Amino acid sequence: MVVTPSDALIDVPPRIVVRGAAPGAEVLVRSRTLRNGVVWSSQASFIADAQGEVDLAVTAPAAQLAGNSYQVVSATGLLWSQQPEQAGQREQFHRDVQQPLETQLHAVSQGHAAQATLTQRLCAEGVTRTEIRERGLVGTLFMPAGPGPHPAIMILNGSGGGINEPRAALYASRGYAAFALGYFKAPGLSPYISNTPLEYFRDGLDWLRARVQPPGDFVALSGQSRGGELVLLLAATFPERVSAVLAYVPSALVHSGQNAADPAVGREGPTWLLQGKPLPHQWQGNRHASWKPFDDGPAPHRHELAMLTALRDADAVARARIPVERIAAPVLLLSASDDGSWPSSRYCEMVSTALHRHPYPVEWHDYQQAGHSILFPAVPTTQTSYAHPVSGRVSTGGGMPAANALADAHSWREAQAFLQRAVAAQLDRKVSP
Repeated sequence: MVVTPSDALIDVPPRIVVRGAAPGAEVLVRSRTLRNGVVWSSQASFIADAQGEVDLAVTAPAAQLAGNSYQVVSATGLLWSQQPEQAGQREQFHRDVQQPLETQLHAVSQGHAAQATLTQRLCAEGVTRTEIRERGLVGTLFMPAGPGPHPAIMILNGSGGGINEPRAALYASRGYAAFALGYFKAPGLSPYISNTPLEYFRDGLDWLRARVQPPGDFVALSGQSRGGELVLLLAATFPERVSAVLAYVPSALVHSGQNAADPAVGREGPTWLLQGKPLPHQWQGNRHASWKPFDDGPAPHRHELAMLTALRDADAVARARIPVERIAAPVLLLSASDDGSWPSSRYCEMVSTALHRHPYPVEWHDYQQAGHSILFPAVPTTQTSYAHPVSGRVSTGGGMPAANALADAHSWREAQAFLQRAVAAQLDRKVSP
C-alpha cells in the first residue's frame, strides 16, 4: 500500500494505491483514526484491476460487495465516510490542533495484508499559536511561518460557540494571519449568544489590524451558520473595516437567539446589540413564525422548517433584513440545498439579489444535496444529526455524506481562490494613483 503524500496538510488529497493483489481479486481496505480520544473507522471493498492494483482515486468500491462505508469514486472516501466507534461523538480534531491526525490504513486480499499510515496536519511547519486575552477579546491567533506581513482573516464560529481553531490553523498554514475570535461559550465569556454587542467584533477587527499590520490593510471575515449571518452583518455595519466576506451557510436576516439563547432571555429574544440596543430580528413581531414544525416535526428534527414559517411574514423579513448593500468588499456565499438548520440556499439567493449591482465581486456556490456543515476537505461528513451544544435539542443539519464531502472540498478551493483575488485587488487599489 502506497500513500502519496503520506504526510501533508489536511487539504492535500492523498492518493492511496494498493499493489500486488491477484487480478480480479477482492481487496478490503480499512481506515482507523483517533480523533480527540475517539476512534473513527471505515472500510470499502474493491476489485483489483488487470495489473493487480486498486487506486482509490479512480476506483469505486465494488457495489456487489457488502459493508462498504461509501459507494462513489473518491480519493478521500475512507476519510469522509468514517463513523465514530463511540456513538454521539462529533469532534473531528484533537483539542490541540497542532497535533496531527494519524490514520492507519490496512488492506487485505486472499490472505495477504499491507498497511500504511496517513498523517494529516492543520498546522504547517512554523505556524505559531498564541492565545489572546486582551482588550476584552477572547481568541487564538495563528501566524504563518516567515516574517510577513501577511493578509489577515478573522474567523467566527456559529451557534455552538467556542473558538474555531481548526479553520484558523489551516488558514495560517496557507499564508494568512488568522484570528479565531470567540464571542460566547469560550473562557470568560457568556455561555449564551443572547445580547452580544457588535462593538466587540469591531474591536476584534481593530486589534487584528494593529497587531499584524497586514499588507494593503487587508482584513477578511469568515463565519459559518450564525457566524455567517454575523460576518454579513458586521461588514454591513462596519464596512470600512472589512476587506472581504466569506459567509458559510449564512442567513440574510438577523435572527433571534434560537438554540443558543440564554434561557432567561428565550429563543425569541435578541441576539445582537448595537450601541446597547437590540437589533430587530426575524422572530420579532412575526405574524406567522412558529417553532411547532421543528419541535413537533418528525425525527430527525429540522430547524429549517421553523425558519420557513417566519419567512412568510414579508414585513418582519423586511425589518430583519441585513443591509448587505452597505458592504464595501467582495462577498463569497456558500449554501446547501438540503440545509436542515435553516434555508441557507434561499438566504443566499436573497443576499445575491440584493447585491446584484454590487461594485465588488459576488460569488455564490449552492451545493446540491449537501447540508449545513460545510468545512474543508477530508473530514468525516457522516454525523449529520446531533444534540445542539447549547440547547441540547436534537436535530439534523441535513445532507448526504458524499454530497457533504464534495461541498467541503470544492468550497475550500473556492475560498482560497476568492481570497487570493481579493488580496490582489486590494493591493492594486492601494498602489493605484
